[in-house]
Formats: sequence, structure tokens, C-alpha cells
Amino acid sequence: MTKRFGSSVAVDSLDLKIAAGTYCCLLGPSGCGKTTSLRMLAGHERQSSGDILLDNSEVSGLPPAKRGTAMMFQSYALFPHLSCLDNVAFSLRMRGVGKAERHAKAREMLRLVELEALADRLPAQLSGGQQQRVALARALVTNPSTLLLDEPLSALDPFLRGRVRAELKRFQRELGISFVHVTHSQDEALALADLVVLMKDGRIEQQGTPFEVFDAPRTAFAARFMGGHNVIALPANGLVAVRTDRTALRPAGQGVVRATVRGVEYTGTGFAVALAGPAGEEWQALVGEAALRERPLEPGEQVGLGWDEQDLRYLADGA
Repeated sequence: MTKRFGSSVAVDSLDLKIAAGTYCCLLGPSGCGKTTSLRMLAGHERQSSGDILLDNSEVSGLPPAKRGTAMMFQSYALFPHLSCLDNVAFSLRMRGVGKAERHAKAREMLRLVELEALADRLPAQLSGGQQQRVALARALVTNPSTLLLDEPLSALDPFLRGRVRAELKRFQRELGISFVHVTHSQDEALALADLVVLMKDGRIEQQGTPFEVFDAPRTAFAARFMGGHNVIALPANGLVAVRTDRTALRPAGQGVVRATVRGVEYTGTGFAVALAGPAGEEWQALVGEAALRERPLEPGEQVGLGWDEQDLRYLADGA
């Protein structure tokens, strides 16, 4: 599918299949087309060309409520004057479901997200994580076949983000439905997804399992955006990527390429050594505590970089 805004192409011939019951993360920088793609799936944007099939049915002409999807927005968009119970039940109310039935279904969803005891509270009386779970329950109450999530964790602090991330994966596994989750966080995508779809300039740059996309990036953009890689130009090999945890530091004059130590940061489980290449390239190596104690490094020191041949990834745009 393609989406144009005037002369600008926001999504360019996106060709993507998501198997039923898959947790898919659309990942990429701001402006890459991931949120526009999600909105087209939801029916909040109409594609300029192409088809959208959900459960093998063409849904392009259907309004959001008829697509079998539900969307959870970044802002949660809870009604401040309604209780948790009535927020969750609101979409059922709009469909004409009776009060007793819709409240029963809403309580069932609140039970799923472990908030049944707070059913009578207003959103302002809840923490950010609790509001997020109410929004999730509201999205799930219509029994969608696909849940669409637009950066649902971005408003949470790091500790709560990790906890809610685990809950999202548990909900998806227990419900057995497809989740399509937009994020710009590599950690989020790697932790949650069965399928990672990395986007750039409205196109799919690479897709696969989290391990495939992280461990075997196909382009320099993929390697740099996923993080944890050094992208290095080798005269005999073109452009290659090697993981920072598999980049070895050697004495000056040894190794494959030379570098200058820019700084050393303690990470809690080791040290991250920031490096500058001969042409100003920014590289990094992860070093264990014992190794750095045995051979301390100082800014300005010259070192060599090496690796095992099996750890090199040859990049398509470096041939």
C-alpha cells in the first residue's frame, strides 16, 4: 500500500504480511511512515493505492469500527469524567450493548489487566501505568482480531516501561491475537516482537525475527539504527558491520583497523569504550571488568580493532 500527502510519499509500496497471532513491531525513526501505516490499517487514514486485507478480507472501504481491529493511542485518550469501568465499556455502549452486559464484559477486561478493584476510580486517580492498562482493556473489550498500538509505552518511566512491556507480551500470548505495535525503541521491539519490521523513508528496510534483524543487518542504516554494531569500511571487503560485544581491542599496531580511545563508561556489567576511527568514524567496544582492570585505557590512547571472521556481516550498500 502507498500513502501520499500531495507530492510527498509517506508510505511507499509497503508490502507486508503478518501471520495471525503474531506480535509485530513497526520500528524506525520519526517520519519513516510507521504511524501512517498503522493508521491505514486502523482506517483512520485512507491509502492512496493498494489493498489492506485483514483475515483475508479486503477492508479498505470499511470504517474503523467494522474492521475487526482496535487501536490503543499513545495518549491513552481516557474520558476524565468516566470511571475505569465506564471508560472500558464506552465502545460497547456506542454499539448499543445493554448496561448489564457491557459492564460485565468491561469487568472481565479489567480483571485481565488486574485492575478490577479500581473499577470505580476516575483516570486522574490512577498512575500512568494503571491508565495504560485501562486503555488496553478498553481496546480489547470489543474482542478484536488485531490490536494496533501507537507507541503505547512512550509516556512511562523506564522502570514501569519494562514492567508493562512484559504485561503486553503476556496479554498477546494469552489472547492469541495479532498485535501491531509502532515504536522507535529498538529495545522495545527486540523484547516484544515475533516480527520486527524496520522502516526507512516509507519503505521496509529489513524484516525478520528480532535475532535476524539485530544479528544480521543487511544495510548500514539497519546496523546503525538497531545499535550495538560498528560499521567499518574495509578496502578488501567493502562496508561491514561487527557487533560491539564482538569487537576486540588490541595493542596499537595490531588488529585490522586502528582507532583512538575517546572515553570509557561503566555500564554496570562491564565498560563501553568509545572509539574514533582514522576518518572520525564513531565506534565502540564492550569490554569486561577483568580485562579493563588488567589493561586500563585512557582517552587519546591508540588501539587496534579485531574480530573473528565469522562475526562480520557484509552490508548490501557497501559492495
